[in-house]
Amino acid sequence: MASVGNGTEESGGGGEEENFEDAYENIPVASKMDLKCALEECSMALNLFLNNKFSEALELLRPWSKDSMYHALGYSTILVMQAAMTFEQQDIQMGISTMKDALQTCQRFRKRNTVVESLSSLVSKQAVDPLSEEEMHAEICYAECLLQKAALTFVQDENMINFIKGGLKIRTSYQIYKECHQVLLTTQGNKSKNETYYQFEGGVKLGIGAFNLMLSLLPGRILRLLEFIGFSGNRGSIILFYAARIDILKGNFEQAQLRFQDCIAAQQEWKQIHHLCYWELMWSYTFQQDWLQAYRYADLLSKESRWSKAIYVFQKAAVLCMLPEDDLKRTGEDIVSLFRQVDGLKQRIAGKSIPTEKFAVRKARRYACPQPVKLILPALEMMYVWNGFAIVGKRADLTENLLVTIEKEETALQNETNHSEYYVDDVCMLQLLKGLCLKHLGRLMQAELCFSKVIQSEKQIKYDSYLVPFTLYEMGLLYKQQDEREKAIRYIETAKNNYKEYSMESRLHFRIHAALDSLKVSPASTP
Repeated sequence: MASVGNGTEESGGGGEEENFEDAYENIPVASKMDLKCALEECSMALNLFLNNKFSEALELLRPWSKDSMYHALGYSTILVMQAAMTFEQQDIQMGISTMKDALQTCQRFRKRNTVVESLSSLVSKQAVDPLSEEEMHAEICYAECLLQKAALTFVQDENMINFIKGGLKIRTSYQIYKECHQVLLTTQGNKSKNETYYQFEGGVKLGIGAFNLMLSLLPGRILRLLEFIGFSGNRGSIILFYAARIDILKGNFEQAQLRFQDCIAAQQEWKQIHHLCYWELMWSYTFQQDWLQAYRYADLLSKESRWSKAIYVFQKAAVLCMLPEDDLKRTGEDIVSLFRQVDGLKQRIAGKSIPTEKFAVRKARRYACPQPVKLILPALEMMYVWNGFAIVGKRADLTENLLVTIEKEETALQNETNHSEYYVDDVCMLQLLKGLCLKHLGRLMQAELCFSKVIQSEKQIKYDSYLVPFTLYEMGLLYKQQDEREKAIRYIETAKNNYKEYSMESRLHFRIHAALDSLKVSPASTP
């Protein structure tokens, strides 16, 4: 970018240091200003502004504020911010006047008769010629200026006329951003993208994101009113997802289910977000033992998502195991067939198997032989694998319901006349799950008895060797809950140091690390 500086002549050749100081006192004026130069110079002005050099930023922007859309936007923005901070009438009037000039400057670069030029064109949605690169940037600069002018209108005088004027400006700005977003969608395949295009893309996405964030924070009644005058009621779906996830962690499963449904409805472009919602919905219904709804989302995942087919098919079959016989028949699913598919669906990433897939494959092997041996409450076992008992434990009513289901299965298992080779493993798995429910219900002595039964049965367990180290860890947490710190550390360290090569070993070690850290013990210091 060519520039004309006057520091050297006035300094009298006093050396580089004097020239450097003069450059700050007199900001050099650019001799030309195309779009690329404007973006570069405004970026310099932004850096000055963020470093509290407000006067220098204004000096850099002022010379081209009537001839460059970005200089006009930057210059007026600083004065608007000054007005908003001081609330002095003189500053407010200066901000309004400067913003009017900025709007006029941006308007000169806009395409005539754009889609958002008038209310009639907004209604008719008439076809338009493609925008040039300069015209694309003019649209977002104009939209931003409108937003800021609307804000100043509210500050200037809080009467109804100004409120309506400001509202219309905001609406027009929003429509411009939406149209610019459509431009982005239509130019996605363009291979000749340059730096100025990416600047435009960033500006549009920032504007759309800011509007969606603002809308997501408004009460429902206000949002419905805004929808009536043209705003979209859809929130940025990621925000909805995390809001729903927080509800899950709090135990507000019913509210979470509604939020996840809203998240799914909010957008159709990223199906992966839908799959995240399906996963969370499957678990929230599992926590409630609403098995038909849990099956619905497990089925969708197994058909649509490619993240882990082995896990999804196993999870689907596990949920089906929980259904009454009549409901199972109505689904038309074959549980044995599903479990037999799991082994063939496992995958390797960088030559390594996925631990949860390996666990699912091992559990599904019961169905590989001609006479399958059914799994006992596999959906609840998988709930433990994914740390679900820590979540559902926040709801005493649902935890009680889980305990009833576990004790019913425990009784049925004890009443079997012919015990399979998996009998002790199944009994111990039920004792672990039962102990977890009892712990979360505050029945700590009974929980300790359940965990002790698993630990004492160690030598009789044939296949599910993971049960003992995980139970030792849970026993440690139980003692921690009772402020028996030394016992807690001893059990957790035993789980860490005395067991190797069992299912989901790394997963347990993450939990152990967190537990020892909370007990102020460094895992690295243990023998």
